[in-house]
Amino acid sequence: MRRKHGVACDLHFIDAQEVLIPMSVRRFALALPLALVACNQSALTRDEAVAALEESSLESQASAVTSGPVEISTNFTIGSAVEKAAAELRGFLAAEIPCAKVTIEGATITTEWGAAGGDCTYKGLTYSGTSSVTIRRTDPKTLQVDHTFSNLSNGKVKVNGTANVTWSGAEHSRHVVHELTWTRLSDNRTGTGSGDRTQTLLYPSQGLAGGIRIDGNRHWSGRSGEWDVAITGVEVRLQDPCPQAGKYTLTTPGDKTISLSFSRKSEDVIHVTLAGPKREFSFDVRQTTISDS
Repeated sequence: MRRKHGVACDLHFIDAQEVLIPMSVRRFALALPLALVACNQSALTRDEAVAALEESSLESQASAVTSGPVEISTNFTIGSAVEKAAAELRGFLAAEIPCAKVTIEGATITTEWGAAGGDCTYKGLTYSGTSSVTIRRTDPKTLQVDHTFSNLSNGKVKVNGTANVTWSGAEHSRHVVHELTWTRLSDNRTGTGSGDRTQTLLYPSQGLAGGIRIDGNRHWSGRSGEWDVAITGVEVRLQDPCPQAGKYTLTTPGDKTISLSFSRKSEDVIHVTLAGPKREFSFDVRQTTISDS
């Protein structure tokens, strides 16, 4: 482990789910005093570390709820008129998700997840609520769509809000600006946030399966106050339990800075460093375990 200001703390975990699943953050918190007791208490506190993990995890979960509806809403012919593109997309959605009721008005397609009866599943996630997409622009080089979410839920988190997405074919990227409110269904914990980020395919020929790079920023208001996060070169693959590269820099309600950085050590091991004022924790993440490094 690296040391900063002459102070170091070791953190040991048994089960990766303790950190990676929001419902388990409380159990993870029980381990923190053991790691922090020998550290200078005027620096990053136990409560701040726990709050950072809880808040950032819940905010990420809320943003993830919208990923499926955003991804599935790009299946139309580039360069066609917006209303023609909307009709094409409506046909695709109706065929792809028969569990949903899909309607169209002008260039806006509305999807009521589960309205046709039974569970409504897309790529392994079960949705309820409503999402709509309005096609604004279908130029050969640029696609622009606006999304609206009304009580959209994956069974764990419910969100309401909007996302404006601009796709660049030349750069194999999309620019996403969102404003959301969310509720965690297990305990009704809520938050409100916004974000502005660019997502770029790591390997365009592989599509999303090859992973994406994310750069940008997010801001949200949660139970513990106002939070900001800067996202720098974060690389995410669907098969990994956490990002494989890059850095999150969080600013806490107490105006302290906490960083989470990621680097891949091997195909199934990712090294993670959590650093705050005078404290730094370093550990390895696998699909099933986390251990101090």
